[in-house]
Amino acid sequence: MTQTSPPNTSVKSTNIVWWAVLSIYSISGLTSLAYEVLWSRMLSMQFGVSIFGVVLTVAAFMFGLGAGSLAGVKWAKICEKPLTLFGFLEIAIAIYAILLPIMTQTSYEWLEKFSNQLTIVQWYLVQGTETLCLLVIPAFAMGVGFALMLKVVHGSPISLAKLYGVNTIGGVTGALFPLWSLSEIGWTSSVRVIAAISLSVGIAAFSLSRYIRNEQEHHKESKDDKTSRPALKELWIYAGVGACSIALEIGWVRMYGMIMLRTEYVLGVILAVFLLGIALGSLLLPRVHKRWMEFVLPFTVGTGVLIGVWLLPSASAWIEHSQFKTFFGLIISQAILLGIFTLPVTLVLGAWLPLLASQNGNAKNRGVWLYGANCIGGGVGAVLVCLVLIPMLGSVAMIVVAGIIITILGLSGINTRWGWLGIVAMLVVAWPLKNMPQVHELLPIVEANSKDLYHYEDAISITHVVQQKDGQRILLSDLQRMDASSDPSAVEIQKDQARLALLLHPSPHTVLFLGLGTGISMAGSLPFPDLSRTAVELSQGALFAAKNLFSRVNNDVVDQAQIHRDDARHYLNTTQKKFDVIVGDLFHPDLAGMGSLLSVQQFLRVKSHLNENGIFVQWIALNQFDIESLKVVLRSFQRAYPNAQMFMDGMHLALVGPKNEFAGISAIQTNLKHLTQEEQGKATGGEGAWTWMGRYWGPIAATSGLLQDEWVPYIEFKLPRARYDGSANMATLLQWILQLHPEPEKATEILGVSAEDRSKFGRAYVATELATRAWIASMQGDSTKASKLIWLAYQANPQDRWIAGALADSMLQSLGQARQRGIGEREALQRILKIDPGFVGALRSMWHLEQSAGNQKEAEQYRLSLLAISPLDAEAGIIH
Repeated sequence: MTQTSPPNTSVKSTNIVWWAVLSIYSISGLTSLAYEVLWSRMLSMQFGVSIFGVVLTVAAFMFGLGAGSLAGVKWAKICEKPLTLFGFLEIAIAIYAILLPIMTQTSYEWLEKFSNQLTIVQWYLVQGTETLCLLVIPAFAMGVGFALMLKVVHGSPISLAKLYGVNTIGGVTGALFPLWSLSEIGWTSSVRVIAAISLSVGIAAFSLSRYIRNEQEHHKESKDDKTSRPALKELWIYAGVGACSIALEIGWVRMYGMIMLRTEYVLGVILAVFLLGIALGSLLLPRVHKRWMEFVLPFTVGTGVLIGVWLLPSASAWIEHSQFKTFFGLIISQAILLGIFTLPVTLVLGAWLPLLASQNGNAKNRGVWLYGANCIGGGVGAVLVCLVLIPMLGSVAMIVVAGIIITILGLSGINTRWGWLGIVAMLVVAWPLKNMPQVHELLPIVEANSKDLYHYEDAISITHVVQQKDGQRILLSDLQRMDASSDPSAVEIQKDQARLALLLHPSPHTVLFLGLGTGISMAGSLPFPDLSRTAVELSQGALFAAKNLFSRVNNDVVDQAQIHRDDARHYLNTTQKKFDVIVGDLFHPDLAGMGSLLSVQQFLRVKSHLNENGIFVQWIALNQFDIESLKVVLRSFQRAYPNAQMFMDGMHLALVGPKNEFAGISAIQTNLKHLTQEEQGKATGGEGAWTWMGRYWGPIAATSGLLQDEWVPYIEFKLPRARYDGSANMATLLQWILQLHPEPEKATEILGVSAEDRSKFGRAYVATELATRAWIASMQGDSTKASKLIWLAYQANPQDRWIAGALADSMLQSLGQARQRGIGEREALQRILKIDPGFVGALRSMWHLEQSAGNQKEAEQYRLSLLAISPLDAEAGIIH
């Protein structure tokens, strides 16, 4: 009888052990990238809304990983239990991660004591050096871990490519994890969760170490397994590839984040797609390695980069034209688009390490050296990108240059003459791509007829100023975000931000603007005499535009103010000055990092810089919010200002935070007594004090629930989703806001309106509510109801600019009906101008009408009136 052999349990056991090793290292990759993203978020709390925190984190990680892996070459060689040491390092990193916020905060408070003596650049350099030192430590341990893991898999079926690939696959998950965790459990809890996973990895490594030791006893080190350092030329080449790869990564984040909207989600998706390509390249391409690949792969990188930049306008136009039904569908579609443009390049970058390491010696030992050189090059690249390349070249040109340099570096390692001819061809193709495409090419729908007047880019932001066909100018940040416009109605909206804030203080002498933009908002403060103006603006492009391109609409207010180029949070943390009035400018809260400007911490910072009777007014654009996000902001504001109030100005909500008590109507009356009659008219924008008091919307009630916290952010994750889940509906939001509007009697009591003034206040107060109801009706498609309500609102308060403008616009659109009723065009237009003397559409029509009739004197008067209201109007500016 033949005896059946038992199954080979040793082989099965061995396979399980090596799969466990791969799993551990993949999860380690997850924690490493999650730490990088979370620590980057931590640094943004210190460095403000800029790319410096991101660059510093990347640089620290690259330097640490590189130095650690090179140091690990020697340590791994003499270490008898590499997996045990790896587990110890994972546990140490977890403990360090938990302690890091405390160390950072302590050092930050120490540095802050003398930071007011430093410029913003000096402050960034000092703080950056301190941060670099703190983050290099855990990154160094991670780099040592790579060398140790290569020692662990020595003599096993696990190749360098597989180990590197699975670690990067884990990194993809780690890059995406914070997108969920930050909004759900906050920054501190996110770090703790990742630290707990790190601890689990360390414990698992301890458990596996004895099995690995038993397996390694079967593999004796041969002469070929001795550590073989690659030639210095190879290390320099691969370090250069690392520097250019980081330049590509940061450049793609800037370029594609610009056309895909730079939200927290998009940044995470771009990083995840980048890592996924590298992981797949490492796992797949080395399996099909052929000699010809050494020639083809460098050109694949360069050609792929050039094609991506060449097709950037097409990609942007596709995104602008596309209609996405769900937020998930948007993210998936844009991730696929991003993958199409970047995958050929990232696949090669991922395959490069195992392919180079497999030449002329032991792949795993060579791989450690190459990995270390690549990471150190990446750290240098990150610093150069921030300080030199983006300011000097811009993101698009930097991407092109990085792609070409990688191609050159790839060819320098092989003997080829035809390859250099290919480089010449690439340079010819790349030359037209040296500049960012025009705005009208990137946004062919919204900016179809515009032309670029100004483009500025640095590591902080991208700024465009474009001129429309009618001559009006628009300031764009990160391409798709309109910060301000010279259109007459937009100018008045911007000036109102200063008017309301200054009117609510009984005697303002100092005012701080958190954000300058075009300077038009600050221009609203010009009618107030003896006023010291200060503004904080981080964007150098905005500073230039305000002084040189919008001076005709901001009345050269920049020359009458003290301007600080700084981040608002850093300025408030370092200055000792206090102000009577502080104005928080409009901004886009769904942009990455911007939501912290609406946090409890930021509101408290502002409060600490108010004088005794000081007022802080934070403006919010209602079309940017859904109900839940707005509730969070209102709740956070009220937590900092217990006596907080609200005012409505068109579609903008003003959150008014008095440092102590809210003075109400008495503050405005006291303020206006200090002004002449002419100054009063200008200070109120020609609408009168009662119109402004009629825009009162009630106190912000104390409620329980979520807050916008710097360490537990909410709105920057909620707002991008709200656009697609149906919750961001303007009509629904205004209906909810109507519920907060107090009854006139209650508002009269809160504001302290006297008995003789109640009729004036009541008419203005009711008019504001009627106008709001008219806008809701219009949004819901009931134009008849909207027209009736806006007419009633005008009857109640004809001085309100928004009501008069809405009525005039309605009348202009119905000129055809007026003709049917026997009313001539001239008479109809004069009726419109009687309601709103500054209505641009009617002024232009009257100018053309008088010109056609041969009444040149009257026509010229209308043209000059139009030009006075709209100084940049292209047609009116032409001398006829």
